[in-house]
Amino acid sequence: MKRPGYLNILVFLLVLVASVSSVSAQQEIILKGAVIEKGTSTRVAAAQVINKRLGISVISSDFGLFQIKAVPGDTLLVVKIEYSDAEAVVPAGKDLIVYLDRGRTLKEVNITGQTKKQELNDIKRDFKNKGAFYQGKPPFLSFLFKPLTAVYELFGRTPKNARRFGRYYETEMQQTLIDGFFNEIIIQNNTDLKGESLEKYMMDYRPEYEKVKNWTEYDAVKYIRESYKKYTDTLKK
Repeated sequence: MKRPGYLNILVFLLVLVASVSSVSAQQEIILKGAVIEKGTSTRVAAAQVINKRLGISVISSDFGLFQIKAVPGDTLLVVKIEYSDAEAVVPAGKDLIVYLDRGRTLKEVNITGQTKKQELNDIKRDFKNKGAFYQGKPPFLSFLFKPLTAVYELFGRTPKNARRFGRYYETEMQQTLIDGFFNEIIIQNNTDLKGESLEKYMMDYRPEYEKVKNWTEYDAVKYIRESYKKYTDTLKK
């Protein structure tokens, strides 16, 4: 006699679960949006739009447009090199515009690096004009075809200075490349480090040239965020 009661409860629970599932499915949408530079009408292309709850991401188009799976109330994180990160809550029933603030950028550092490179290349060119044709390192065949030049390259004062400068040039170019990816500007754009803590982090976590030489700007940001977490974890111990 009690079975019909249990059956009714079971049916009720099945209907309830189906209803909840139906509501959840209806809430999930394909959100359409645009990424725009703050204070302008410029659309931002190639920005990474991340749904923090789902862990999925898309890239904005050449026109700054994107579409991403979401539920109203989800938080989107928008990341783009040369801009500060931005977060936005997914609205219900309408499209979303995310504004990115352009701060101080890597380009400023890269321009400085290019200027230094130009200056060093001018010095290298000056050595060549003074007769240091091989920067103090004459190839073996030059002894056969240009013996006087080869001897001068080995023992002359200018070639000797050119050799020293060559070593300095190589080191400076490597350090300049590192500076382009690991500097106060980009670190402060991606962490809350300041003052002495910033200086200590930069000293302890400065990457080697072999690690940096094939980096893109995305790789630099990824390294800084990961190493920053390690750095803050050590402070807690």
